[in-house]
Amino acid sequence: MASTPLTRRRFVRDFFQAGAGFTLVPSHVLGRRHRPPSDALRVACIGVGGMGRNDLRGVSGEQVVALCDVDSRHLASAAMDHPDATTYADYREMLEQEHDRIDAITISIPDHSHAAAAMLGLTRGKHVYCQKPLARTLGEVRRLRDAARTAGVATQMGNQGHAREGTRQIREWVEAGWIGTVREVHYWTNRPIWPQGIDRPLEQYHVPPYLAWDLWLGPAPTRPFHPAYAHFKWRGWWDFGTGALGDMACHAMDAAFWTLDLGYPEEVVAETTRRYPETAPAVSRVEYRFGSRGRRGPIRVIWRDGGLYAERPAGLPEDAPWSWDGIGGQLWIGDEGSLNAGVYGEEPRLLDPERQAALDADPSAEVYPRTEGVYQEWIGACKGGVPAGSGFDIHAGPLSEMVLLGNLAIRSGERLRIDPATGEVLNVTLPPAYTHPTYRDGWTLGPDGF
Repeated sequence: MASTPLTRRRFVRDFFQAGAGFTLVPSHVLGRRHRPPSDALRVACIGVGGMGRNDLRGVSGEQVVALCDVDSRHLASAAMDHPDATTYADYREMLEQEHDRIDAITISIPDHSHAAAAMLGLTRGKHVYCQKPLARTLGEVRRLRDAARTAGVATQMGNQGHAREGTRQIREWVEAGWIGTVREVHYWTNRPIWPQGIDRPLEQYHVPPYLAWDLWLGPAPTRPFHPAYAHFKWRGWWDFGTGALGDMACHAMDAAFWTLDLGYPEEVVAETTRRYPETAPAVSRVEYRFGSRGRRGPIRVIWRDGGLYAERPAGLPEDAPWSWDGIGGQLWIGDEGSLNAGVYGEEPRLLDPERQAALDADPSAEVYPRTEGVYQEWIGACKGGVPAGSGFDIHAGPLSEMVLLGNLAIRSGERLRIDPATGEVLNVTLPPAYTHPTYRDGWTLGPDGF
């Protein structure tokens, strides 16, 4: 269903009539920096609630020219800070009508709509920043990788840890030999923190007046609105999200993928609680087995979610802490020691106190340049600087593919053998919808389908 673009005047009028008034503060009162138009990137934000609000803050030093969200409450809040931006509920209309005013877009919407929005931006020649995972399925990720290679624009995925100090330290320490040859890497997370392992609800609900439900569904199959899906609870539903693994592994596995040049695994095995047709399981353990590549030997990568933790490393003193509180952590095991860090690679440390003391006394050289963060990396690339570290074709796409192979093992319940050169599943015929979803009319990835 087509929607009418919201002018700023009509948006403010409608919002006041709904009884949820707000005050528009002049930009000079807010103290925002103003730069000549030639210096500022003209950005449109698709999704301005949740992580979309972070994106908006991340680009607020540029010129925000348009805002898009299917939730009028999110638009109202964002418009208070950017009253000069045009507002829309449908990003397709925004990109059509604002084409000449937009240089770049950010995308923070549910996983199932990442690919369609990002592809529309790429094919229109816009720089694109998209939250992780890059897309919901392997087929969509590969289409975006191909498009990014030829688009001639700057791309970046929102796995923030890749631009941070800790991830660079981990690579420098490992390459300097502080834990010897890496044999295993373990991950764990408190996700899911939303319902998973459930059947489709049967209760009937009216669509909230502030939510454009048909636009929220986007390319996904039609179904009635239910609060079990929107907003945050969508992550556990296969039609919309990628479960705990898809939510966090592009953060947690990033340092190992980059440092160890993991590429595609040779085998993926998943152990889970009961599998449901429409939702990810409540608990999963996924083991990726990588063969030798280049100068490194074989490596096992083990993912745990739903409250599972990695085993305490052998030989670690009883009074030595190793676990990571909060949302999760990672443990690297080498033949000469172990390393622990947070999900985003933050605060890495060697588990051997004597080795850590030696490292503190004589730090490894800074081999990899530090950055100002994931947004500034991308903005600099948009303005002709060096490519962003998590560009779609060079890093974000391959990393997302590796992660999503784990979801194929979870959904199928099969031990998957993978071609390490292509990422193709060799021994199991998977349902086409697992990798190449059928889009609803009005939504597309271009002339080649879905």
